[in-house]
Amino acid sequence: MLIGREKEREVLLNALNSNQSEFVAVYGRRRVGKTFLINEVFRDNIVFHHTGLSPYNKKRKVTLKDQLQNFYFSLIRHGAEGISIPKSWMEAFFMLEQLLVRLDNGSRQVVFIDEMPWMDTPRSGFLTAFEGFWNGWGNTRHNLCVVVCGSATSWMLDNFLEDKGGLYGRATHSMRLSPFTLKECEDFYRNRGVKMTRYNVIQAYMTLGGIPYYMNY
Repeated sequence: MLIGREKEREVLLNALNSNQSEFVAVYGRRRVGKTFLINEVFRDNIVFHHTGLSPYNKKRKVTLKDQLQNFYFSLIRHGAEGISIPKSWMEAFFMLEQLLVRLDNGSRQVVFIDEMPWMDTPRSGFLTAFEGFWNGWGNTRHNLCVVVCGSATSWMLDNFLEDKGGLYGRATHSMRLSPFTLKECEDFYRNRGVKMTRYNVIQAYMTLGGIPYYMNY
């Protein structure tokens, strides 16, 4: 059950119910509930969901090839047929375009790309390819809503909200998801059947910082 996040939910619902193309950028620290919020609001309309591979692998470096193969698997899971592993991000996003065209029945299509900063490996050409996907195709699709999400706040700001390149000003909605307020923390514990005085809620807030993932324990 979604607790709080009333203003954030309103922004996302406006993008969902729009009659034009929408590009939504959501960012915030890890475990703050970005993925959960997006899944809860858009659940019935998500036609493609992909999560980038974490680069923080102690045993081996995550490469462009790894990211492209992972994207290929997401395409297959969502119904793509007769394709092979893309050799570049340009090819990968073209495959996504083809899949969306094939799945298009006139209803709202939500594309959710989670942890997008992880996909931008060095010299991968990822941002150039995504720019081509959105500026050259996505923003002409009146029933398309693309939602991108990332925990690397500086990357999200530099490349979507403050950058002066091809994606500058393209996000129709941007949202920084913050930790729960004290009121949201109280509602969260009550919803979970945890009886706590307000003094206890404040103590827990000082310890856990209003981060739902840790509060859930």
